Amino acid sequence: MQAYSKDELKRSIEDYVKVLYRKGVSEASKKQIFQAVAYSVKDLIIEQWMETHRVYEEEDVKTVYYLSMEFLMGRALGNNIINLKTNKVVEETLRELGLKLEDVEEEEPDPALGNGGLGRLAACFLESLSTLGYPVIGCGIRYKYGMFEQKIENGYQMEVPDDWLRDGNPFEMKQEEAAVIVKFGGYVRMTKDENGREKYIQENYSPVRAVPYDLPIVGYSNHVVNSLRIWDAEAIDHFNLDSFDKGDYLKAVEQQNLARSICEVLYPNDNHYAGKELRLKQQYFFVSASVQRAVLKYMEKHEDIRQLPEKVIFQLNDTHPSVTVAELMRILLDDYDLSWDEAWEVTTKTCAYTNHTIMSEALEKWPIDLFAKLLPRIYQIVEEINRRFMNLIHEKYHCNFKKVEKMAIIYNGQIRMANLAIVGSFSVNGVAKLHTEILKNQQLKDFYELTPEKFNNKTNGITQRRFLLHGNPLLANWVTSKIGSEWITHLEHMKKLETYALDPICQKEFMDIKYQNKVRLAEYIKQHNKIEVDPNSIFDVQVKRLHEYKRQLLNIMHVMYLYEELKKNPRMDIVPRTFIFGAKASAGYRRAKAIIKLINSVGEVVNNDKTIGGKIKVVFIENYRVSNAEMIFAAADVSEQISTASKEASGTGNMKFMLNGAITLGTMDGANVEIVEEVGLENAFIFGLSSDEVIKYELEGGYNPKDIYNQDLGIRTIMTHMIDGYYAPVNLDLFREVHNSLLDNFGGERADQFFILKDFRSYVEAQQKVEMAYRNPEWWAKAAILNVANSGKFSSDRTIEEYVEDIWKLEKVTVEL
Repeated sequence: MQAYSKDELKRSIEDYVKVLYRKGVSEASKKQIFQAVAYSVKDLIIEQWMETHRVYEEEDVKTVYYLSMEFLMGRALGNNIINLKTNKVVEETLRELGLKLEDVEEEEPDPALGNGGLGRLAACFLESLSTLGYPVIGCGIRYKYGMFEQKIENGYQMEVPDDWLRDGNPFEMKQEEAAVIVKFGGYVRMTKDENGREKYIQENYSPVRAVPYDLPIVGYSNHVVNSLRIWDAEAIDHFNLDSFDKGDYLKAVEQQNLARSICEVLYPNDNHYAGKELRLKQQYFFVSASVQRAVLKYMEKHEDIRQLPEKVIFQLNDTHPSVTVAELMRILLDDYDLSWDEAWEVTTKTCAYTNHTIMSEALEKWPIDLFAKLLPRIYQIVEEINRRFMNLIHEKYHCNFKKVEKMAIIYNGQIRMANLAIVGSFSVNGVAKLHTEILKNQQLKDFYELTPEKFNNKTNGITQRRFLLHGNPLLANWVTSKIGSEWITHLEHMKKLETYALDPICQKEFMDIKYQNKVRLAEYIKQHNKIEVDPNSIFDVQVKRLHEYKRQLLNIMHVMYLYEELKKNPRMDIVPRTFIFGAKASAGYRRAKAIIKLINSVGEVVNNDKTIGGKIKVVFIENYRVSNAEMIFAAADVSEQISTASKEASGTGNMKFMLNGAITLGTMDGANVEIVEEVGLENAFIFGLSSDEVIKYELEGGYNPKDIYNQDLGIRTIMTHMIDGYYAPVNLDLFREVHNSLLDNFGGERADQFFILKDFRSYVEAQQKVEMAYRNPEWWAKAAILNVANSGKFSSDRTIEEYVEDIWKLEKVTVEL
């Protein structure tokens, strides 16, 4: 089946409404219509999905298993329709049924399978792999509630369960026959076989049944459909009737509770022992299930497990799946009786590691007692990997204990997972040029000096199909009208738009599209935030995970500064500005949650002060996610990428804003460096310390922010207002911790460790340049068009081709129907 006709699609929707809900289309709710449309689209996908995997089997393809703790997929319906190229027939069919496609799409919940850039990158990679025709299986967890749904109540972040599976997921398919058993706890007994070889047997363990659910990843217009495999946990023994009859009701459902807890939430709060244990369980659960199934799949067609690297690659997306190295060793040693050296050779040719952070606290470490208790056999293997690696280090560096301190996998009572991933992988890549250089010269310098051939860079990318073709149809249609549609699969064709950057008619068309997108976002803000914003104002946007190094605090302090200036001079002539924030803070990240409250408290004061004539507004968009992100990127004028230089590995939000014609206001950090290389320094607003300057300060123990505080009245005023009741009249101490973190050393933490006060004046100057530039509409339109025109490098298609060429060595597959 190539595609539905309108009559066939209408019949299919009517049939599904009838079968699922015993209703006619006119009686069905929008949610029920969404389900019917989704099942109808899934029928189109199934044939291509089956044929893709038939071709994979027939050609015995090499497959990359992309292991990631999160996949921030976004809604599937709209993206699937676009990639199947059936959007026109679906739109027209729904219109004839009295419905709008965008209304039906709104009924789909965002899958709660991810949170931040790491998960969104994984989603982009899967889509690009399908569009390019490469075999992949994404491997993760089928979270019941994701991280959480964010509610803002009285300016505070509140976390409530994100019950995205309440009505089921029409696109998923349970694969019962692919279930495997994952073992936790117990002890390891050593015995010997008839040849005197040591055998290790895990006994008295708690088993959990891992059951996969597959989601289709549809390639653009090529019939290729890969799979995202998310694992659910089930009890082996759902209900112990004997325990129940004896009155031990907790014992009766003990296994069920263990299984349920594993898949409840993404990133459980780990500032206590139980949270750490649960997070480690999650990581081992999906890794063990994925690796077991991959090996079993390989052995269906092959006899020699030693040839596994010829057909299988495990790509570890950050440190979360690092236990893959030890789990693969366990399977090779215990299930296939390989010698240690044979198993290690297979493992180190099969595993590859992507590092996503320079922040040392994010390079996961596990207490030995927790790790050994929960994963006793895996701990033995990690211990032996470390022993052999330390022997190598002692031999090479003549017992240099500084090297041991930095490179040991087990050190000071902890297991360092990044070190395990590096030692056990044949490839270690950073995700932007600057990031990779910092890894090689700073964070992972010792490993780089030992095995420089392992290290490489793969600058991140985004899929233009979702973030332009789907997310910004007005601009997508305009681009196609100017340069054709090749950009959809070859984003480098965007370069042709440079011709139009100086054309006054094209500039007007472009800015009219931007205005329409701003109107759409303004309506969303009015509906959800009850705040009226002016689409003629500058939409200055910072949307991303909330972490102190991303410096949302710097942004809101500038708003406070600008508000002070307006209070002193209400007639001050400024271009009206709407400051838009969107971010979730981890549930246990107290200071980040205080910054969210500060943003909302400042907004409450500023938005209700009639004396400033609405010249600035502050909006915090609740529950930032892929579906509202698409709308935000399309509407943004200014892209705030203001992380402390050297701290952001790459960023991909910066690329999405660029693709949609927003101009970067940022530091020379992460992929900002490469964005500026592509578009030119004159078409961005760059400020602040360089990464070298930040690193130098850090090596010297920081700087004294009180010098700036004492000398700068503007900074002193806004910081005083944090603690004098100006923004928190009921509780003067509400923002005291935020205030003090900028001035005082506390608990081993340097004062202003992210250089907010150090960069503040440079940031204010950059914001003033934004103001002046926006007053010149011709310059702004030209710069915005040039940003779109020079976004070609930042397609995830390009990133994937580099992974394939340098690391994975996959072959393209053609699927014919």
